[in-house]
Amino acid sequence: MTETSRKLDTPRRGSARRDLAPADSVPRESPDSRETTPRHEGPKFRRRADARPDEVLDAALALFTEKGFAAARIDDIAQRAGISKGAVYLYFPSKQALIEAIVERALGPIAEEAIERLATLPGDPRLVISSVLRVLGRQLTSAQALAIPRLVIREAPSFPDIAELYRRAVLDRVVPALTALIRRGIAEGHFRQIDAELTVRSVVGPVLAHMVLADIFGILPADGLALDRLIENHIAILFDGLSLKA
Repeated sequence: MTETSRKLDTPRRGSARRDLAPADSVPRESPDSRETTPRHEGPKFRRRADARPDEVLDAALALFTEKGFAAARIDDIAQRAGISKGAVYLYFPSKQALIEAIVERALGPIAEEAIERLATLPGDPRLVISSVLRVLGRQLTSAQALAIPRLVIREAPSFPDIAELYRRAVLDRVVPALTALIRRGIAEGHFRQIDAELTVRSVVGPVLAHMVLADIFGILPADGLALDRLIENHIAILFDGLSLKA
């Protein structure tokens, strides 16, 4: 990945690839001059101040999902959140900052819980992997958490930097921990001799493929996404291949 291709906040001219920071990502006047309610009026301006960043992120995620990243404007996000455009910039200076905060808010806690389980749960690694996959399935039943991988899958071909954000927030944290766990399973005799790095792809790959089939191609089980059933089926097949034969 080169410096130029990953510059998230610098618009590029003459390029076929669209950028993460369109023209509306930098306000032409200061946030204070954009705020429609004067600060001296106090309570009205400060209403729900602590909740406003989350309200902005909720609005941004909804619009990114509905319209796509390129089409969603800061003005639209401000209107959906019920605040001025200048107030949005008080919290998030660009659409790139918004998407980064959305990914971290929704998936950061999931990644941290997975890492803790992978690193600290003792005993047979098969039990740990099963636990992590089931937690992932439960977490992704949240519409907000599920919207993030869907957004990444849809937007990554046009905006590779969105995939990069997801990689840094989730994959770069979980994949090394999962690889280390598989290596431990091999060393302790729970798993047969396999390539640990490639096995990570076998662990997470079916879940990703399930999401792509459902979201891009519209191919779903009869009862909907059925992520919980997919994970239980995957666990049964996975460990039949990983485990040492009796």
